[in-house]
Amino acid sequence: MSALDVREVHKTRGAGSHAVVALRDVSLRVDPGEVVLLEGPSGSGKTTLLAVAAGLLTPERGQVCVAGQWLARLDAAERRRLRARCIGLVFQHAHLLPGLTAVENVALQAMLADLPVDEAMRRARELLERLDLTAVAERRPDSLSGGEEQRLAVARALIHRPAVVLADEPTASLDTAAGQQVAELLLRLGAAEGTAVLLATHDTRLAACATRRVHLLDGRIREGE
Repeated sequence: MSALDVREVHKTRGAGSHAVVALRDVSLRVDPGEVVLLEGPSGSGKTTLLAVAAGLLTPERGQVCVAGQWLARLDAAERRRLRARCIGLVFQHAHLLPGLTAVENVALQAMLADLPVDEAMRRARELLERLDLTAVAERRPDSLSGGEEQRLAVARALIHRPAVVLADEPTASLDTAAGQQVAELLLRLGAAEGTAVLLATHDTRLAACATRRVHLLDGRIREGE
């Protein structure tokens, strides 16, 4: 069974004379352990596709299945619970909570997925060690570098062992070296956990880390371009 199954999704952004078709009957499947790069220029629909896949946007037609659950059959509260338990999200900016330490920021996601506090903190410290972040575990986000913040975002996305990780340009705000490190860590750790990773990026250098590449242009998806 696919971890993520998007079927003939059509989504329009805006209304009236400002309406733009962002996705045109897009279909895409991502299996457990698979790393798929979603490539395409700005405005091609990458962010919209990730938002639909996460249940943050509802398409006009088509369906999305995450970890065996069809999003259209769930109410808003059920979709939130599904996101908390089955989806990891990584964005261009880390969006860490300034009042929490690094390890607390990571552990919080596990608590939202209903893990006990002790288990959440244990997993968080384990992930920080794997990401070479043990030295900053007790520091707050305002004292961290951009690369450290994004590595924490990767840990936060993976701590609850989600079925799917959706990453939207997670390296765009970083320099080349830090961006490459963050992407490689996300893709390697995701694959090791058997997580399906869908990563939207402009950075074609990441192709070597992926099992498959798909290209999105004018709201239509093309495999292997």
